[in-house]
Amino acid sequence: MNRRKVFVVFFFSATYCLFSGKITAQSDLIPKYLRTEYKVNPFIDSDKPRLSWELQSKVYNQVQTAWQIIVATSPELLTEAKADTWNSGKVSSNAMNQIIYKGKPLIAGKKYYWKVRSWDKNTIVGLWSEPATWNMGLLSPNDWTAGWIGYDVNTLSVNKTWHLPPAPYFRKEAIVSGVVKKATLYVSALGLYEFYINGKRIGNDYFAPGWTDYTKRVYYNGYDVTREIKTGKNAFAAIVANGWYAGYLGYALLVGSKTTHAFYGDVPLLKAQVEIEYSGGKKEIVATDASWKAADGGLREADILNGETFNANLEPAGWNDPGFNASSWRPVQLHNEKAVLRMQIYPANPVGIWGEIKPVSITEVSKGKYIVDMGQNFSGVVRITTRNNKGDSIVIKYGEKLFPNGQLVTENLRRARATDTYISKGAAQGETWMPRFSYHGFQYAEICGLKNKPALNDITGIVMTSLTPATGSFETDNAMLNKLYNNITWTQRSNYFDIPTDCPQRDERLGWTGDAQIYMRSAAFNSDIAAFHTKWITDLNDSQWPDGTYPVYAPMPVAANGKAAIRATDTYSPGWAEAGIVCPYNIYKMYGDTKIITGSWPYMIKYMQFLEKRSEGKYYFAEASFEDINPKGGFGDWLSVGKKTPPDMLATMYYNYCALMMVEMAKAIDNTDAATYYSNISEKIKKGFAEHYIGADGRLTTNAAAYRNGNGYVDGSLGFSGHTQTAYANAIYMHILSPANLVKAGRYLQQLVEKNNKHLTTGFLGFKPLLPALSATGNTRLAYTLVRDTAYPSLGFEVVNGSTTIWERWNSYIKGKGFENNAGMNSFNHYAFGAIGEWMFQNMAGIQPGDSAGFSSFIIKPEIDSSEINYVNASFHSIYGEIKSSWRKTTAGLLQSVTIPVNTHAQVYIPAKEDYIFTSGENIKHVRGILLKERRDDYTLLEIGSGNYEFEINR
Repeated sequence: MNRRKVFVVFFFSATYCLFSGKITAQSDLIPKYLRTEYKVNPFIDSDKPRLSWELQSKVYNQVQTAWQIIVATSPELLTEAKADTWNSGKVSSNAMNQIIYKGKPLIAGKKYYWKVRSWDKNTIVGLWSEPATWNMGLLSPNDWTAGWIGYDVNTLSVNKTWHLPPAPYFRKEAIVSGVVKKATLYVSALGLYEFYINGKRIGNDYFAPGWTDYTKRVYYNGYDVTREIKTGKNAFAAIVANGWYAGYLGYALLVGSKTTHAFYGDVPLLKAQVEIEYSGGKKEIVATDASWKAADGGLREADILNGETFNANLEPAGWNDPGFNASSWRPVQLHNEKAVLRMQIYPANPVGIWGEIKPVSITEVSKGKYIVDMGQNFSGVVRITTRNNKGDSIVIKYGEKLFPNGQLVTENLRRARATDTYISKGAAQGETWMPRFSYHGFQYAEICGLKNKPALNDITGIVMTSLTPATGSFETDNAMLNKLYNNITWTQRSNYFDIPTDCPQRDERLGWTGDAQIYMRSAAFNSDIAAFHTKWITDLNDSQWPDGTYPVYAPMPVAANGKAAIRATDTYSPGWAEAGIVCPYNIYKMYGDTKIITGSWPYMIKYMQFLEKRSEGKYYFAEASFEDINPKGGFGDWLSVGKKTPPDMLATMYYNYCALMMVEMAKAIDNTDAATYYSNISEKIKKGFAEHYIGADGRLTTNAAAYRNGNGYVDGSLGFSGHTQTAYANAIYMHILSPANLVKAGRYLQQLVEKNNKHLTTGFLGFKPLLPALSATGNTRLAYTLVRDTAYPSLGFEVVNGSTTIWERWNSYIKGKGFENNAGMNSFNHYAFGAIGEWMFQNMAGIQPGDSAGFSSFIIKPEIDSSEINYVNASFHSIYGEIKSSWRKTTAGLLQSVTIPVNTHAQVYIPAKEDYIFTSGENIKHVRGILLKERRDDYTLLEIGSGNYEFEINR
């Protein structure tokens, strides 16, 4: 927008309408993207749901001064005069998210309609939004009439290596008489389900209803099925697979655990009810009970890790349609003992199909064996169209890499079979099939058993993920960095799969807490993870150990003896457990969400109490503090290069980091006593840390004797030192140093990087803070050197060696040389090192939340180095709207552009003296609406409101 045009808008920011002879001013402020509990038109079970919206306006520096929400039980009643559930009236407030519903008590099973309007900076009201909805789920156990039903087919498993029984099929018919006004399905499973009505699959969700600690809560889903119900005979049917409930989990088989599958139960169960409301007001419920029948069908094996086997010849034709002859089907088993399970609506974004990709090549590597290259590593399955003879078995195996001879690499899958098999029925027109209860991490598929070489169109890659809305974009003039960012987003897409898994391919796929906490901020820039992580933080709180520690992954199956069921030593590790505080903090910081704080507060306090007790009153952790956990000292700076940073030192830094986050969160919920308490704790930690770990010269040190010869610590044979990149990066990032020692730490960090030929040495815990720490201590140029590095070890090294996702290790694979590491720990789809995305957004593009939460106000402070990077363009769709920041070097100087969403304001740093900054040909000193907050020789700080701005810096 031309600056002179902006002035016109300032004075003519309203339109005028003629009604009944009166002239009424109306703002152009329009609410858009209405959400309830972070989702569009969802099913919920909160009695006080939170509402949010974004605003659009062509007016610069536009703000909301008031809002009004109306809620009704029908579209016809959704007017200011008729709203029968809530009319907030005009509420003077600039808030447009985290708005708590305050209307009449909400009724189970009811659908609610709502809309909102806003008043602008001149107190002129805008138009009403388009209506949005939410559906209430079942709010109490009494709302459920359905029972848990099952059908035990465990004796039908024929595999000699894995226990893989068929998936049970369920069905019931019911007569519907009358005109259906509304029909709603509520469905859950202990396992994974697909539900059908009259032969149609309901919903687009996969792997529903997700993984939880089933002893604490079980999720269910809601669907509007009004259109699926027909007058007369209706068929209700479902398939239920073992899933996370009864299937194989993690590396239990690999490590020889006593339990390898069926951690929660050995028979998958179904619970469902369809509530039908007729036009005359009559209501009827069709629910799972003893009248349902069950059988096995074509789905002979279904396991998340091991894959599916489907025999099309054994699939009963029309089994989920009305009129099917089910006389040979067996009665179901009722499981009334499960009635006590706590039922809740699924709170996150469901797993679904994100997209489809076609192969880039299909190669016959030996007779009848084809390697399909999808061109991209991802999570999902293959959909195949085949024309084979009856009884032919088409076997599909999955892998991330090929050997030099073109054969598929499966060694890094360990004990995950990751194989799907389709047994053809020989249909003349061909058959199309895809697995539905298993997924794989792969770029390559090996297919055997086909009559002929498949065409490219016969194979489709089905990309599956939790469908979190994309929020970020990032590009530069550097092709390697653009590919790196693309790799980061694909890795997140692959691993945000109901829970934040470490990797999607091998026998693991667990919600590792260390990976999650270091990547959290990067994840939030890439996608709207609020609902997703609200669910997983609940999993994490449910898995907290009795002593207050958070586990190393969540959900955490627990054996009868109270120990971790997958591997008894999977308990606690510094840098991992802190996810219980880091993750809620980041949801608060990125979305302004205080409910996540209040819900997690008791768990966070319990963990802080554990840390205080563990420090034995010293407020730092001595060298022997963590010798009792396995691995000894914890995982530490996992996969670092060279000498290891002592785990007790890292634990002390994290202790302080957690205390500071607790201070900020306590203030956010108006708990001043807790804020004061944790502020004092932080001061004690800083004092203890300085006395124990900082030498007179500011150098970080430790008791070398305690770690001599490794002393049993993980990777300890490489030696330990407090003088590492990881130590200084974390100390700087976690604000544990005095101002004087901060300067020294920055100098030491710079020296360590330069001494290592300007290469990094960090692992999981050290890499995330490395570049931010360099930037914070005046070493931006060195940070840019590292981000552009393509030599080992670096993310650029992965890119030039053909990666399409982020690797677990720095040197997982080298072109022309092959695999560098033990195949058992060599994932090519591991998001942890993608934590560099935080620095790319916050430092390269400069988009930062600042001291506030939720981006109602924020900072744009790009670091523009004199390196080879000449252009950066990034966007982040915050909960208020889209923020953009870009800069481009020009022959005259610099062109810097920003977009500020409506009802927000930003502090924008321009790297030049005010005399050299122009917009639309005018010096910024003469432009109305832009506040010059701070003037320096090297930068100018502006305070600006909503709009699109372009600044020319002419030096």
